[in-house]
Amino acid sequence: MSAVAVFCGARDGVDPRHLEAASAVGRTLAERGITVVYGGGGTGLMGAVANGALGAGGTVIGVIPEALVGPELAHPDLAELHVVSTMAERKAMMADLADVFVALPGGAGTLEEIVEQWSWAMLGYHSKPVGFLDVVGYWSPMQELVAHMHEQGFLSDHGASMIRFETSLEPLLSALEGA
Repeated sequence: MSAVAVFCGARDGVDPRHLEAASAVGRTLAERGITVVYGGGGTGLMGAVANGALGAGGTVIGVIPEALVGPELAHPDLAELHVVSTMAERKAMMADLADVFVALPGGAGTLEEIVEQWSWAMLGYHSKPVGFLDVVGYWSPMQELVAHMHEQGFLSDHGASMIRFETSLEPLLSALEGA
């Protein structure tokens, strides 16, 4: 794996452990020589991921829609910052640049981005692994929803097994590398 797309919030959230985890994710990926691909913002968990990676000497590539350059305050210190016209272009470019997709805590945008990659994998548009870093139980309701969709017959065994949920990064990366 040479590049990981990290989807996460542009806000800090209320639990400081979310920011700590985001910084640790960036730092760990950089230490492993893995390029971070993310939404290009300098605030919230997005900024923490980028700063963690940059502080460890890593390569960080941001992809941000033009309309969000001001509100999300595009990070000024990235190896590459791609400014695109739409969110659809952002997601497509991030998908092209990454080998693996990981979601940290975030809001509706984070959920939409990671679920789209999971859906694309189920449809065969790509074969890249998808995982959730379940920081202090943040993604537990999502894991329960996936189990519920499977139990109710709306998600195949294969679809349910295509995503990983882990509470720490190392086991998540190991699971995704083996996927």
